[in-house]
Amino acid sequence: MKVAVLLHGCGVYDGTEIHEAVFSLLALAEAGMEYHCVAPNVNQHHVLNHLDGSEMAEHRNVLIESARIARGEVSDLAEVNLQDYDALFMPGGFGTAKNLTKWALEGPEGEILPAVKKAILQMVEAGKPIAALCMSPTTVAKALEGSPHHALLSVGSTVEASPYDIASISGGMESIGHEAQSKTVEEISIDPKLKIICAPCYMMEANILEVRANIKQAVEALKDLL
Repeated sequence: MKVAVLLHGCGVYDGTEIHEAVFSLLALAEAGMEYHCVAPNVNQHHVLNHLDGSEMAEHRNVLIESARIARGEVSDLAEVNLQDYDALFMPGGFGTAKNLTKWALEGPEGEILPAVKKAILQMVEAGKPIAALCMSPTTVAKALEGSPHHALLSVGSTVEASPYDIASISGGMESIGHEAQSKTVEEISIDPKLKIICAPCYMMEANILEVRANIKQAVEALKDLL
């Protein structure tokens, strides 16, 4: 079983959430799955200082930054044939909503990179599973907008503490044709028809052990679907 792991930079506030990415690669390997990292060769929306959240006066490339996590072993998404893969795995971090889409800035009306939209649609239409962590379900939602596919997705729950506006993000996904499900960091959602798995991870007030366990849940579900 071969899984494409979609990265979108390096760092939670402007790229891929590093804990989630590393735990994803580890859990996939532990489950006996082969993985390969991919990322779009585009500029980041912006670069943030992760100490204080301030914007920095520099520019970075998503593919080059993703290589930091992948130890250099990452391919340009535009040059990858996803037909060679059995599943797509999408760690979170706000790069997904800034670099792959503009959800963090414009909500569900924001654009999505054509290559990312194509990749997600290709997997869904081929009946291949997708696992989306943290904020990544919004990218899945945007990719499927206007298609015949109406997904069951989750970015978390309002019944437990979250640093983010889960209700608003969930409402945004529903506004473009999907069903938002409430899940805590101890749970995952599964769309059995479209084979889409969502794990809230750091969208909730979670510690590193809870996030690791949540990702393992997602990988186990992915293995079952495969």
